[in-house]
Amino acid sequence: MDTKHPRRSDGEKNVNAAGTAPATAPANVPPNVNAPGYNERVFEIVRRIPAGQVMTYGQLAEILGEGYTARTVGFVMNKSDESVPWHRVINAQGACSTGRVLLPMNKQQRLLEAEGIEFNTRDRCDLGRHRWTPEEARDDSDEADKNSQPSLFSE
Repeated sequence: MDTKHPRRSDGEKNVNAAGTAPATAPANVPPNVNAPGYNERVFEIVRRIPAGQVMTYGQLAEILGEGYTARTVGFVMNKSDESVPWHRVINAQGACSTGRVLLPMNKQQRLLEAEGIEFNTRDRCDLGRHRWTPEEARDDSDEADKNSQPSLFSE
């Protein structure tokens, strides 16, 4: 087989207009969650969340930027030690997402309630009231007009 011009499955050579094999770029390369400093960037922000306040996985990912998603932040939080108040990071609906991971299954919610965060009958807190944003990530415009998540606290 011609290694310079590999054949497609239909027998034709895979070449571009210049007659050479196209460069292959990795598609949707996942972030390297094992890269040095990747986890620590998440933990640095989470350590600053005040008692009685929360952040969402997606909010952290947005602040951290490229290479971070709500899901990867969740994976990172799973690796946190006792110096990180992991319980202060919740999902975008204002609910705890650790029920299937932790025993007892309501441990995260109990820790947050001990800090004064109230949950409704659907086990959601009022993000409009309890969501914390680091100062460096705050919009200088009118606080009421910032792109905040709507509250799902109403029953």
